[in-house]
Amino acid sequence: MRITIFGATGLLGTSLMREWADDDLTGFGSREGDIRDPKQVQELVERSQPDWIILAAAYTDVDGCETNRELAFDVNCRAAVNVARAAKQQGARLLFLSTDYVFDGTKTTPYTTGDPRAPRSVYGQSKADAEVQLSQIYPECCIVRTSWLFGTGGKCFPDTILRLAASRPQLEVVGDQRGSPTYAVDLARALVQLCRKDCQGIVHATNRGECSWYEFAREIIASSGWQTAVRETTSDQVVRAAQRPKYSVLSPESLQKYGVAMPDWRDALRRYLAERKSAAGWVVPPRRANS
Repeated sequence: MRITIFGATGLLGTSLMREWADDDLTGFGSREGDIRDPKQVQELVERSQPDWIILAAAYTDVDGCETNRELAFDVNCRAAVNVARAAKQQGARLLFLSTDYVFDGTKTTPYTTGDPRAPRSVYGQSKADAEVQLSQIYPECCIVRTSWLFGTGGKCFPDTILRLAASRPQLEVVGDQRGSPTYAVDLARALVQLCRKDCQGIVHATNRGECSWYEFAREIIASSGWQTAVRETTSDQVVRAAQRPKYSVLSPESLQKYGVAMPDWRDALRRYLAERKSAAGWVVPPRRANS
């Protein structure tokens, strides 16, 4: 197949470019074209002649979206519409990456693909609006929602925790928000399988299991060998521009229907730490007192 990836230089895009094998792959980052410009999108699609388009480009700064609403909707919604129209005109299939933040977090059991959208942030709303419009423009497209994405291709929660641990004796992390951490490498591999299985509709794809940000941080610290203390706090004690869902675990049922399974998030974290250790910028923690 011929595959075109928009957002090829981002956190997920770098993993897609690395993990996708045995197909003709073309990746575009912001330097190659601005997806907010429909003419540029059309030119890139005509040039690459894809069978599948993966739209991984997005404005993912959740707090930044609150103060840059127009930019959020330009990139996450209107640009997605540009890509969908170009894909349909070209006769290419489309896979769009979305988010658990399209939900309000009031459930206490995993969200299914049929649960109503009720975003609490500009970021979530921009993605929810894109989902609706893409489903109308191109009903055969596939919308893949994921959550708490991390990897070595860009800024992410584990990277932030490890960098803070290098300079602070104690960290405070919220314990009243629950979700499923998702390793970009595992998500990329799942997306490859989904495309080869001719996916369409909405699919939820995350690593298996769930935790709070506090539990995630504790596992990061413990697995990396730091002795930094992690203290649990609550969302109302941490001032953030955007509201986050308290619970945004996504049900794996839709992914399982395609015969695709993703590893547990703890296993994913160990592999991420090993990958990060081999990359530039790894900070070696001090040896434990009993080692």
